[in-house]
Amino acid sequence: MGRKSKFAVIAAVLVAAMAVAGAYLYDRSQEGKIANGVMIDGIAVGGMDAEDAEGKLRRELLRPLDRPLRAKFGEQSWKLSPAALKVRADVHGAVEEAVAASREGDIFTRLGRYLGGDEIELEFSADLAYSHSAINKFVRQVAADLDQEPRDASVDPGADELEVVASRPGRKVRDNRLERELRAAVVGADRTVTVHVHERTPEVTTTEVAQRYPSYLTLDRGSFTLRLWEDLELIRTYTVAVGQEGLETPEGLYEIQAKEENPIWHVPESDWAGDLAGQTIPPGPSNPIKARWMAIYEGAGIHGTEETASLGSAASHGCVRMAIADVEELYDEVEVGTPIFIG
Repeated sequence: MGRKSKFAVIAAVLVAAMAVAGAYLYDRSQEGKIANGVMIDGIAVGGMDAEDAEGKLRRELLRPLDRPLRAKFGEQSWKLSPAALKVRADVHGAVEEAVAASREGDIFTRLGRYLGGDEIELEFSADLAYSHSAINKFVRQVAADLDQEPRDASVDPGADELEVVASRPGRKVRDNRLERELRAAVVGADRTVTVHVHERTPEVTTTEVAQRYPSYLTLDRGSFTLRLWEDLELIRTYTVAVGQEGLETPEGLYEIQAKEENPIWHVPESDWAGDLAGQTIPPGPSNPIKARWMAIYEGAGIHGTEETASLGSAASHGCVRMAIADVEELYDEVEVGTPIFIG
């Protein structure tokens, strides 16, 4: 081998040795760097060193989680603070995993990643965690504020009127859905969740309530007026007598407890009854309870009277007196259970 050939071989060996040494030095210089294609919780960190990757993750993964979670329903809203949610993540550990995976394989594999642009397409997680109990408690708070029993339509009676109280639908928070969507929002871009509810219908609607009251009575003691309502519409008015002072017709909401034609009078054991107290008076001329009896409450009731001059006054011993023709007419219009409001 000639002198020149020897120098060429030596030079080639030296160049190769220098290339190998350079490759090893370059490989060592990349020890803390993440290979191309690596993702952590959907955030690209390929080509970055560990410190820069941690910084990016804290900015893009953790910083948005510093905002509260919100739930909204119409104009109402609720807020769950980050402090209560206790969001946490192992950013450092995820970056260490990404770096370790980037360094796997031999030197030539690694040089292919760092110099040749090869991507390893790996994804790691920072193990984002939060307080599940805080989410559950938050859902219960929203439900407590929003859940509402349906309200049946009803009647609010007065001495001279019947006011229909409208029905109102109820609602029930779809708590499982709310919990699921809040959990997704912890790591989502939108941290506001809309609350969805099930509507609960009342058993008695406003349009149906009148059907529940084919008959209704109201008594205005001040004007000595008894009113008959059918399907909550005023049908007739009657002038009556009511209880005198000390023996007032009882105020309140009652119902017709019993009905009797040509009733027997069981005289109460009261001072006003005099010698008749405790006696039983059969139907006939001596019985002051004429024609019909509709019991209301503790011995008080509606009955006919021949003392028509007493109508329009406080003259009875607690009962409601009516003209005989009127009480016979009313008797046929009401049933046992018919409400009567006395005001």
